[in-house]
Amino acid sequence: MEGRVLPPPDYKMQIIIIGDSGVGKTSFMDRFTEGAHRQAYSATVGIDFKVRRLDIDNKTVKMQIWDTAGQEKFNSITTAYYRQARAAVVMYDVTRPATFQNLRKWFTLLETHARTDVSKILVGNKTDQKENRVISTEQGQRAAQEFGAEFFESSAKSDSNVFSAFEFIATDVMKKMPMESNQLPLGFGNSGIRPRNADKTSNPCTC
Repeated sequence: MEGRVLPPPDYKMQIIIIGDSGVGKTSFMDRFTEGAHRQAYSATVGIDFKVRRLDIDNKTVKMQIWDTAGQEKFNSITTAYYRQARAAVVMYDVTRPATFQNLRKWFTLLETHARTDVSKILVGNKTDQKENRVISTEQGQRAAQEFGAEFFESSAKSDSNVFSAFEFIATDVMKKMPMESNQLPLGFGNSGIRPRNADKTSNPCTC
């Protein structure tokens, strides 16, 4: 409702989504924050973000979700956001083996640039494309175990496991993040870099 002022959340957290270009990171974020699936694909340039509030265990959580570009040329920009993320979603496309093979690169970037207590999940996306699937659930589970991440398979298109993945990772962050240490506002640190829509006020999910 326009003009409505929401009470401050009990927790605020930044969550970054990383993975190769075209694995469905933006659609995954849009499905969670807006309940919609993006039909036309367009590559993210640098960083985009959206916000959603959740009630978990009688606590209000404000989640700022950063959707990163998967192209190599943007790595110097996107890695600046790793340091501020409380959680990371590492994503591959179950129909494209190269995106699965590149997981080690993404987890290495996370280990190099993120905080040591970052919560992380591995998501195999596009499970709705059953006829084109080449990466099995068992392969994904083994990879998640190797990289120390919880494992999910999802479809942003059919809205399968998207909410569950975000709910799990938010709950995991809450266990590590006392409320009294969470009073600073959401921000972008000292990197001097801002998402391309950071100044927009039309986002209906920004509270």
